[in-house]
Amino acid sequence: MKINWGKGIVIAIALFMGFILYFVVKVQSDSQYDNEMVTEQYYRKEKLVQGNIESIQNANNLNEKVAIAKTAQGLTVNFPKSFDYSKIKGKVSLYRPSNQKLDFEVSLALSGSDLLIPKNNLVSGLWGITVAWEYDGKSYLNKEEIYF
Repeated sequence: MKINWGKGIVIAIALFMGFILYFVVKVQSDSQYDNEMVTEQYYRKEKLVQGNIESIQNANNLNEKVAIAKTAQGLTVNFPKSFDYSKIKGKVSLYRPSNQKLDFEVSLALSGSDLLIPKNNLVSGLWGITVAWEYDGKSYLNKEEIYF
């Protein structure tokens, strides 16, 4: 059987498609490649959007806003000094877009108006920080991304 240009091009395209399909199947079936979603409870979190919008508006309406800053000791979350820190309840969620296994949460148990998250808990890279807190029955939500 003689192979001409037409048959050669068809064979080359078929081999290339087989090569690509092999890697697609390998990545989808191998546990070494983590195909995780951004969040496990995507649809449940989607229902909370309106409440989050109101909490973000409450946080933006404050005269003295929550400040998240990178320091030599780690990451500091500064709450308004005008608020009684013992009445502040909530949590700080740290989200690592590149690796879900590094995500963690810190409950707010303040002994002052500042919260320090130690540097040894944070790996270098981009972190999404969400501070969901409540004061006198009113909820607040602050979101920020920091490259640490």
